[in-house]
This record gives sequence, C-alpha cells and structure tokens, in this order.
Amino acid sequence: MRTEVRHLFGTDGIRGVAGEYPLDRRTTRLIGRALGHFLSSKTRNPSVVIGEDTRESSSAIAASVASGLESVGVRVVSAGVITTPGIAFLARTGDFAAGIVISASHNPWQDNGIKVFGHDGYKLPDEVEIQIEKEIFSQLAADSADEPFASRPLPASNQLHQQYVDWLKASINPKTLSSLRVVVDSANGAASVIAPEMFRACGVQATFMSNQPDGRNINQQCGALHPEVVARAVRELHADLGITLDGDADRALFSDAAGQVINGDAIMLLAAREMKARGSLAKDIVVATTMSNMGLEAALRRSGIRMLRAPVGDKYVLEEMRRTEATLGGEQSGHIIFRDGDATTGDGLLTALRVLEIVGRSGKPLAELVSDLKVFPQVIKNVRVREKKPLNEIFEVASAIAAAERDLDGSGRVVVRYSGTEALARVMIEAESEEKMKRHADAIAGTIQRTLGA
Repeated sequence: MRTEVRHLFGTDGIRGVAGEYPLDRRTTRLIGRALGHFLSSKTRNPSVVIGEDTRESSSAIAASVASGLESVGVRVVSAGVITTPGIAFLARTGDFAAGIVISASHNPWQDNGIKVFGHDGYKLPDEVEIQIEKEIFSQLAADSADEPFASRPLPASNQLHQQYVDWLKASINPKTLSSLRVVVDSANGAASVIAPEMFRACGVQATFMSNQPDGRNINQQCGALHPEVVARAVRELHADLGITLDGDADRALFSDAAGQVINGDAIMLLAAREMKARGSLAKDIVVATTMSNMGLEAALRRSGIRMLRAPVGDKYVLEEMRRTEATLGGEQSGHIIFRDGDATTGDGLLTALRVLEIVGRSGKPLAELVSDLKVFPQVIKNVRVREKKPLNEIFEVASAIAAAERDLDGSGRVVVRYSGTEALARVMIEAESEEKMKRHADAIAGTIQRTLGA
C-alpha cells in the first residue's frame, strides 16, 4: 500500500519542460547527486550507464546529471543516443549499479525527462524514488545558491550499442524475417540510428522514415502518436506491414498491409497465442491495464487465456507480472513486456522482431492473425487540468462517473484517471452502444473541464 506521494517522479520518471524546474541545471545536478548517494549506500564504487534521446536539451541534462553523480564518486559511462530499453538491458547485463535515460518519450521536443533503472533492469520502486526525492528537496532547501560546476560532454561508447543490437538479434530466428517487407517509423527519436542497425543485422527488408532527427522534430507528426503516417506509407509501398516507434522506442504500434492500425491489444493477443502454443505463456495469464479493450479479454478467454488488469503505466504492469509470475503483459499504447526473453521493460524493437517472427513463421498476413479481435466501441477524451485534485473528492465529477457506471450496468467500462506524465485528465468510455459511449464521455469530460480545466 502506497502511503506517501511522490512529487517529482511520475509513472515514467521525472518529466517537465527542459530548462525549467525540475529540469533546470541546478536541480538536475542535485538529482544526480541524490541518486549517487543512494547508489553508494548500496554498492561500493558504483558505475552508472546513461543514455539519451535526440532532443536538443538531452545532452546538457545528461551532462548535468552526470556531474552530480561524479561529485559523489560515481563513475559515469555514456551510451550516447540509445533507446530506453537499451539502457535497461545494459544496466542489468553490465557492471552498472543503475541506468539513466534522458528522454520524455512521446512528449514534444520542448519537454524532457529522467528515468532510472536499477542494476536488475527494472525501474526503481516507489519507496526508493520517495527516498531520493527527500534528499533532493533537502539539498534544494539547504543550498539556495546555484553552486558553480563544470559539465562536460559525455563521450559515447559504440560498443554498448552493439551489445544491445546483438542481444535483440539473438532473441529471434532471423531466417523467418527475410521475406518480409516492412516500413519503420523511428519518430526522429532514439531509434533513428539503432533501428536501421538492428533490422539490417536481422536481414529484414526495411524502408525507414522519420529517422533524421534535428533536435526539435522528435515525435513531430510521426511515431507512435501518429500511426496513420506509417499505415499510409505501407499502402503506398505495398509493404507487408508497418512499425511505428515512439521517441524513446519503448513501445511500438503496427499497420497491416491494408493500412489498418494494429494497437497493443491486438499485439498482446497475437503474442499470447504464440507463446501459449510453445509453452512459454506462464500460467496462461496476460497482464493488461484498465485501458485495454473488453474485446481483448473476450478473445483471450476463447483461447483459454486469462487477462488480469493493472493500473496504467508499464511500471505497474510489470509489478503485477512479477507478482503473478506472468511472462507477457502490456498496454494498448504499445508497451509490450516479454519476460520469457528476459526483458525488464517495454521494448519497441523487441516487440517488432517478435511480431515479424510470428508473421514470418505463420506465412499469414498480420490482419488475418488478429481478425477475431472484436473491439468494443471506445473513446478517450483528454482534458487539460490546472491541478490534479482527487477525482472522488469533486462531487460533480464523481456523480457523472457514477451515473455512467449505473447506465452501462456491466455492458461497458468507465476509466477516468490523470496522466502520469502530463497535466491531463483522461476519460475512457467503452460500451456496446456507441451512443452511450459518446454521451457519457462528453458528460464526464465536460464536468472535469468546468471544475478543473486549465
């Protein structure tokens, strides 16, 4: 049971506008120092591997965090521009006490973030993040002056990139991939260099788009927030399927040959059946989130597979997977976690390879393999809010939610939550009736806008 609230760390690390608190120069150095103190209390002479995405602010933030780490005796090694799961892999396979990623994932270029993985490759537990936060706030209060320090560019190691690519290649049978023609959208992000290296190493016939980052075009009308872009390219190029990654490549969405977007729910269904057939789907369980469609639950049940739901956030999916010993879990947004292959976080490139391997081995198109997934009508409305006050404490919002739940009465679902990374309230309604779905979504979103809207 979580009794303390985190103020800096969200569901996916620390995020904000680059250059502003908590991603200003002083605070990012103190974040590095506080993390360094924690690591030094657990490990003698710790080393940390740090990676970054392609935002123009990433190198400066990486250097500032590294300066804080080095000020308390922690050795820092840079992997340069690399995906978030690439750092998780290096943290757990190398001689590192932790791995740090400078990225804001799918957010616009002005934002950035700091994610931390432990030596085991997993994101830090909430209680550890709270402990680190306390030291950061203590240092901020004790030292009001901006202590002068020199941050230096971090020389990157290409060898670390190669270790990650080699691991990805070893996870599948490349012979099953050579006949497939794919289009890959790298979101002008962290996968822009490493994705071509990986697909080339695996013998995939790939055409790449949005892989020319300029520091400000990450996620800009491309990547996992815009899967329709790669879907259109797949139709135009008559490819077999499309793959679209987000800014730090920890998730992937797909397109079939007809240009239909295939989301994370469909990929979990595809992967679950394949893993069950070869005996690697532990306990015949899949862990999804409250946002996954009821249609996925029904399709899995028909295949003799039980679906559990965790709170939104791949961190919480992973917690439930570890608790239940599940080997497959994920989110509708494309974070898929394959614990049968030692992955400790969502990995868009690994997911792409696993999907390509299933399609290649089956000899069937992607659309056919997921054709029996009957999706309940679902709508998600985002409302920008000025504060994240508990929704159950706002009478009007709680009443609107309760009215929707009474009306749906088991024939749909209502999920209303705050984003863990942005100042947004998300309203998700799922129902057999499209009219009810839209009516209740509008009512709840409108109530939130009137009471909390920014």
